[in-house]
Amino acid sequence: MKMMTLKTILAITFLFVAVIAFAQDAKPRKSPKASVTQRIGVDTDITIDYSRPGVKGRAIWGDLVPYGLTPGNKYSKGKPFPWRAGANENTTIEFNHDLLIEGKKIPAGKYSIHMVPSETEFKIMFNKKNDLWGSYAYDPAEDALVISVKPVPTAHTEWLEYGFDSLSANGATAYLKWEKLKIPFRIELAD
Repeated sequence: MKMMTLKTILAITFLFVAVIAFAQDAKPRKSPKASVTQRIGVDTDITIDYSRPGVKGRAIWGDLVPYGLTPGNKYSKGKPFPWRAGANENTTIEFNHDLLIEGKKIPAGKYSIHMVPSETEFKIMFNKKNDLWGSYAYDPAEDALVISVKPVPTAHTEWLEYGFDSLSANGATAYLKWEKLKIPFRIELAD
């Protein structure tokens, strides 16, 4: 009985020490996770999940986020790739009913968002593969929808932000704001 108690105490002590050690290694992300949801119509919810990098004094557009595709690297196996439209894991958009984005139909589902920025236009890809780390393994064959929108100047936004404005009964304009640009895309009910 004493041996069983000693083993139990040692096992509990080991687990306690392991949990404390793991907790001490956990650190806040440099680009914290965020989520925003907007309801349109009677019961259509649109949710964007993303990570929020900060400007932190850096030049963003055309520098940290290059215009055009990012040159290939070891993570992309040398293949150029689009911007992940946030940080860390894929930025995703999910909705429970078919929608029109910039007038083009997209079925209900969950999609990763990828972008190819330029000074005058942003190409936005809604991709069926939504569980990747960044855009390194982005495959255009998996695109459900591709649109192009014009960026607009905005007040400085330190932390990358997604949101919704221009609300109506059956639609809203989703946007990404970061540094001094806003990238809007109109979303409306398909029916």
